[in-house]
Amino acid sequence: MKGLKGKNALITGASSGIGQAIAIRLAQEGCNIAINYRKSPEAAEDTEEMALQKACGDIKNCGVKSLLVQGDVSCEQDIVEMVDTVIKKFGSLDLLVNNAGIQTESPSHEVKTEDFDRVINVNLRGAYLCAREAIKHFLSQNHPGTIINISSVHELIPRPFYVSYSISKGGMENMTKTLALEYAKQGIRVNAIALVQP
Repeated sequence: MKGLKGKNALITGASSGIGQAIAIRLAQEGCNIAINYRKSPEAAEDTEEMALQKACGDIKNCGVKSLLVQGDVSCEQDIVEMVDTVIKKFGSLDLLVNNAGIQTESPSHEVKTEDFDRVINVNLRGAYLCAREAIKHFLSQNHPGTIINISSVHELIPRPFYVSYSISKGGMENMTKTLALEYAKQGIRVNAIALVQP
């Protein structure tokens, strides 16, 4: 992946799973990484250590910068503060990876409203608000940036018993396309990874 060295990236939900793997890979490419976590600073610290170890070997003298940033992406204030913290620490933001996501399994007629809202607020609303704050920064700096949304095959393929998750990923697909078209002239790229096969 050419062109990532020295870039500043924020990865949401980066303390485990896909987000952790993304943070590690970006660090290996020389990208400075802001590791977002919601609850467990210890897991985020593990991500940071693995990323710097893979990137540099010697984490004490690593050219890659890292930052742990706590925040619940279902909370607007947390998002605003998180993005602001990353910009202040790194000086700018070049890449946002909207990875944080949750799902709950239930027959659709039994889904509790609070569970439905939580999934939508994390997976879709949170991703939009993170994108909004990143785009504000890109525009204010006249700085082309990149947003990558981690979506799902279920943005197109229905998933019974996971209605809120399917809705959130379907919405993410349209959000991605809308933002990509709206800000393309400013050099801002917005893409999604969905693992959808034709």
